[in-house]
Amino acid sequence: MLGSVRARRGGTRIALGPVRRQAVLAALVLRAPAFVTYGRLLDDVWGAEPPGTGHRVLPSYVYALRKALDAPDAGPGGSVILGGRGGYRFVPEGAGTDLAELAERTALARRAKAAGDLDAALDHGGRALELLHGEPLPGLPGPLAGSERQRLARQRRALLQDRAECLVLLGRHAEALDGLMAAPQDPPHDEPLAALRMRALYGSGRQAEALAVYGETRRRLLDELGVEPGEELRRVHRAVLLRDDELLLGGAGGTRGDARSDEGSGGGDRPAAGGESGHDGAPRPFGRTGGTGGTSGTDSSDGSDGEHHLADGSAPSGLPRPRHEERAGHPRHPDRPRRPLRHRNELPGDTACLIGREAELALLTAPVAPGAVSVMTVDGTAGVGKTALVVRAAWALADAHPDGCLFVDLHAHGAAHEAVDPRRALRRLLRAVRDRGHGVPDEPPGAQEGDGPDDLTELVAAWRAATSGLRLLLVVDDARSAEQVRPLLPAGPGSRVLVAGRQRLPGLDADVRLTVEPLDTGVAVGLLRELLGTDRADREPEAARELARRCGGLPLALRIASARLQNRPSWTLAFLAGRMSDDARGLGELRAEDRSVEAAFRLSYDQLAPGLRRGFRAVGLAPTARFDDLVLAVMLGRSRRHAEEVLEDLVDASLVQQPHPGRYRLHDLVRAHARQLAGEAPEEAAAHRDAVLRLYTAAGRLAADWGPDAFPTGPEDAGDAPFADWREASAWLGAAGGELVDVVAYAVAAGEFDHACWIAEALVDHLLGQGQHHECRAALELALSCADRSSDLRMPASLRNCMGFLDVHRGRFPQAHSWFTDALRHGSGHGDPRDRVRAVAGMGVTEWTQGRVEEGTALLEEAVERAAGLGDDWLTGVVHCNLGAIHHRRGRYEEALEDYTTALALAEKSGRPRPVASSLCFVAEAQLALGRTAEAVGLLRRAADLAREAEDPPLRAATLSRLAAAEHARGRLGAAVDTHHEALSALTRHTSTWLEMQVRVRLGGTYAAAGRHAEARREFEAVLALPGADSHPHEYGLARDGLAGATPSVPTPSPAPAPAPAPAPGEGS
Repeated sequence: MLGSVRARRGGTRIALGPVRRQAVLAALVLRAPAFVTYGRLLDDVWGAEPPGTGHRVLPSYVYALRKALDAPDAGPGGSVILGGRGGYRFVPEGAGTDLAELAERTALARRAKAAGDLDAALDHGGRALELLHGEPLPGLPGPLAGSERQRLARQRRALLQDRAECLVLLGRHAEALDGLMAAPQDPPHDEPLAALRMRALYGSGRQAEALAVYGETRRRLLDELGVEPGEELRRVHRAVLLRDDELLLGGAGGTRGDARSDEGSGGGDRPAAGGESGHDGAPRPFGRTGGTGGTSGTDSSDGSDGEHHLADGSAPSGLPRPRHEERAGHPRHPDRPRRPLRHRNELPGDTACLIGREAELALLTAPVAPGAVSVMTVDGTAGVGKTALVVRAAWALADAHPDGCLFVDLHAHGAAHEAVDPRRALRRLLRAVRDRGHGVPDEPPGAQEGDGPDDLTELVAAWRAATSGLRLLLVVDDARSAEQVRPLLPAGPGSRVLVAGRQRLPGLDADVRLTVEPLDTGVAVGLLRELLGTDRADREPEAARELARRCGGLPLALRIASARLQNRPSWTLAFLAGRMSDDARGLGELRAEDRSVEAAFRLSYDQLAPGLRRGFRAVGLAPTARFDDLVLAVMLGRSRRHAEEVLEDLVDASLVQQPHPGRYRLHDLVRAHARQLAGEAPEEAAAHRDAVLRLYTAAGRLAADWGPDAFPTGPEDAGDAPFADWREASAWLGAAGGELVDVVAYAVAAGEFDHACWIAEALVDHLLGQGQHHECRAALELALSCADRSSDLRMPASLRNCMGFLDVHRGRFPQAHSWFTDALRHGSGHGDPRDRVRAVAGMGVTEWTQGRVEEGTALLEEAVERAAGLGDDWLTGVVHCNLGAIHHRRGRYEEALEDYTTALALAEKSGRPRPVASSLCFVAEAQLALGRTAEAVGLLRRAADLAREAEDPPLRAATLSRLAAAEHARGRLGAAVDTHHEALSALTRHTSTWLEMQVRVRLGGTYAAAGRHAEARREFEAVLALPGADSHPHEYGLARDGLAGATPSVPTPSPAPAPAPAPAPGEGS
């Protein structure tokens, strides 16, 4: 029964017949020795679809089973299946089942484990697992078989967990891990299995991985069930943090795989994690610190990260007390006096909840070299929970430092009178170790706080002498500089120093440097649930996520928001999130009595030098979430090197983040604060805003292939871009990616309508070259929304032309024609003649591509004459490409070649690779039509190289597709297929449907010519399945013909090589 249903008599296998008959037998065996009624049996085997004849079908199944299973001489009363009124019963006497053997082995294993005989438990459990091979009852129909499969799967999982726990208790952690990793984790948030994995990982010396298992399980519980881990899993998590070998490993505590030094190891007298042992030796449950219930980001009222400290410095209840006796493995120095029964513990109370910091805690509490002083620094923005983190780590480490746990708050970001200089801190520390009688000479009677040596050098020497024989844990909070911290470092081997502060301390030698980041949204929601209670938070799950986002994952902000909600029971989470929707108002909402996120940020700002303050105000006005030093340089009017130094100093002050080298960003709430500060100096802010918007206009215009005369209006100094050439400008814009749309939105929101229009216009060619059509449309739509309010009368017509160019690139010719017509109307009374000519040219392109060739030709001829008169080489070249395409379609290849050659000469004059590559494609098409295949291949290879240089994915894909068509024409079908696939690989998620249809139709044609019809069909089907494919009837028809067995002609339509393109010669659309 534990695999496929099988039966044997002696050594002979018995045939049981079809699966339905086997299912009837299985139902009777599983319910044995109970009497199974007809109705129950039908439900067990047929479920909701019983046979039409009802229970009358059952005797035929039972008769066949009796015939197979009963002994030859068995009479009616000796059958294994007895009949009765209205049902049947399976008689287990005389028949053995593997189910019964499994139950027996499982019971033996559990009794042995309960008796402490772990080896016997492993033996019986292993034999039980051997019985559970493969899937039980595979293929058997009916609800009962399904539920039995689930039950046996749960039993197998329980056996694996019992086996793993035995292995952990025996100290065989690697074997336990192997079994646990092979065990199915179903559901994926199985808490007992996660707890066992944590224990096995911990026993293998992999504490960080054990904590990661807890973090992942907790995230799954929150995301999928909306609940926190249960008490047992939290107990194991706490024990891992505290390195409680007794709780985690039982009697195997001394066999841990990490072979830790005696720092943090314990003897047999160590109490269980979370409290002392009871009289029976059983560990007591974990306790929590009393008090108001802090968070991972609790901040003190002055805006620093300090927690509420216990006045007497004593350890809070519920946390482990330090061991009082001398620790094994640390022989006492012969000249050291005997330690007192209590050590000094000045640590603040631990927070009630610290969420999402498992990895950081593991890093801070990891074993260190026992013979040295270990220094670890923790930095991060105000309110991120640095103090809470180091205090939790310190409590976890407290027992490993028997000579004392000291805490010093330097108040670097408090009021001036609260600041603690190194001299004052050292005198306090010296008194602390003197008070504990660690062989440190007492001060003379009557000495006051200010008495004693005032020279810092003498104080440092005294401190080092006093601590040279001690193993201390020192927490230094709110430190601002390495100069503050260095004098405080103790000298005793095995001592550990945890330093927290907003400022990074590169001048301090540290073993670990940790930057605490804001919480992810999911973890932040978990913190809200802890603070508000699950009932209230879970009533509004989406609002909870929105509120967590509004707080930016900052624990201080989350705590204040929770406090406000607790004090306003009628408020919903959605109501508070709505009140925080505006940047300025959002910061104002994060205030509770004397605690305020804005005040915490302000303290950091006030500590800056004047130059850094101006830099911070300026970066608050950056129009994109991420920016570089050039953005700050143009706003400040200084060099990039100076701007980089300012930004790096702001990073060290935890006011600016650096997600990637050379790229910076602000936390959302910090940005809101920076913009508020910028608003206090409106003239400076206006100058910074104008400078940065001019930068984007200049970069876009320099990167565009349209030429320097294509933008006759705009900022006076738009040509003075801080870039060496167009390549540098294009690369700089490319680094911004999709955030370029945000620049236009920023300008619109700031009321800078001229800048919004100029930037959107300037970015069109760059965005089209990158295939970012959606971003291009979004930027133009934003600009068009305010074009009528722009003082530049050219903008309404120019932006509509740009929309037309975009739609031509997308192959949306009817929509493009409407834009060009509208642009011509807006530019007729005023505006620039270039915009009118571009509108005429665009209308000509859209006319002939829709089959109105004569009308299109007339408009293009008008446009080429006007463009040449204006000196617009880019537009003149585009129009010549389109006229050449019309000649090509009519079979006048020499005239087409003449137009293409003219366009190529104009493109080469510009020196830009993209227009040159586009023109080369058209020249190659004419050469192919004239039978000059070798020349065409050479031109197309050059074009492909130029497209790569231009970093233009759509142009590269189009060029490679044309090259593949040329190889096809030469009869080199294998090379053509390879080049087609290279073209496909150049397509991106931004690629237009029109272009992808062309590339795939060509590939399908090559496959068909090569006799690879299945692959050809796949490509044609892919073409027809593309979204919006029926909007391009020519390509759609070619694919449909290909599916019908006709080989499409080659070449097929090409993509847009410029904002007003020509489709490939010889093809219609």
